[in-house]
Amino acid sequence: MTEEEAELVSGWHYEAPYDVYGWMPWDEMKKLGIEFGDPELREQQYVTIYRDNLLHGFAQLFPLGGTTRLGIGMRPDLCGQGLGTSFVQAVAEEALRRIPGQEIDLEVLTWNQRAIKAYRKAGFTITDLYERMTPEGMKPFYCMVYQMPSLD
Repeated sequence: MTEEEAELVSGWHYEAPYDVYGWMPWDEMKKLGIEFGDPELREQQYVTIYRDNLLHGFAQLFPLGGTTRLGIGMRPDLCGQGLGTSFVQAVAEEALRRIPGQEIDLEVLTWNQRAIKAYRKAGFTITDLYERMTPEGMKPFYCMVYQMPSLD
């Protein structure tokens, strides 16, 4: 992810209730050096996804012990159009390519059935339910683990 792509992504705005997935303004993120506002972190963990030369989204490949945890963001105007499954599969395959042998997982708010449906179709299975802190307080999340397709 380049700095220009990071600035673009930080400006994406989602409609409610998905607006919880938005970012702080780019200037603030860069000044604080957090998430993809940190050049080193951006280089190490963030990738962008293009299709037909258009930026479709990004992913964070976060190392977590023997697991790579995915953070996924699709361009707001593409959400809800049936593109999520192939998008998430591409991200999971790239994570496996970069860090072979790692378990691939992600977290999703339990109310986000649109994302859960896409993740399931992409090969993820719910393995855990827990609460964790969000800017709006404690919220329930599922952990979903990628099950590589069999070669049969």
